[in-house]
Amino acid sequence: MDQLPQQFTEIMVWLIPLIIILSVWEIVWKIIAMWKSARNNDLLWFILIAVINTVGILPIIYILIHKKKNENVS
Repeated sequence: MDQLPQQFTEIMVWLIPLIIILSVWEIVWKIIAMWKSARNNDLLWFILIAVINTVGILPIIYILIHKKKNENVS
């Protein structure tokens, strides 16, 4: 029975940093994409990015699709 708490602790040692890294990854991409969609007046994209958490996939798609459009805005 002593093995279970020790195994749980060993799993948590690497799981917590992984969760933190993925959370930071998601936040960074989400902020960038929301900022760009707001500057381009893309309300639908802004709402979708704000609501759907996809480990950065949706924000990355938006940034790639609207890359040329954003470069011409500045």
